Amino acid sequence: MKTSPNTLRIGIAVAVIVGTIAWLAYSGYGANKSYYVTIGELTGMGDKAYHSQLRVEGFVQPGSIEHNGPHVTFVMNEFESHSPNAAGGRLLTVVYKGSEPPPDTFKDDAQALAEGTYGRDGQFHATVLQAKCASKYAPAQPGAQPGTAPAQPAAAPNTNPRAAVVPPSKPAS
Repeated sequence: MKTSPNTLRIGIAVAVIVGTIAWLAYSGYGANKSYYVTIGELTGMGDKAYHSQLRVEGFVQPGSIEHNGPHVTFVMNEFESHSPNAAGGRLLTVVYKGSEPPPDTFKDDAQALAEGTYGRDGQFHATVLQAKCASKYAPAQPGAQPGTAPAQPAAAPNTNPRAAVVPPSKPAS
């Protein structure tokens, strides 16, 4: 059985299309892969830290944010500043040079996630920066139950003698 020239052309075209899609999927997967590490793990990665796309999480050290237009340099601590472990926490200097300015929630003590590469200069060069609101992580008030909202003050009773008193309505019969 002999194959026609049209069948051969269609087969080659399908093979080229499928091969191109497979190559794009493989190269896109490798380019977008990033490892999630803590500041402590980053310092222990050795030479691999300099050649990998990484995501590092920590807390913004109070008073360390320096703005330079849309770029920001700050220090990230592995613990919140009001934590008893904060003084001994590992620090990481982050230089953010992304296409967008930092988010509005990026403030002192905010939990931040920086994505980028670790340089041989000891700084983390981030191209993506995310931050969570620092107020969500404030310590609970003394004596309050964890996970409960602060108590609202009770409403003051109405002491106005001219306030209208509405009598109860009669049930419908």
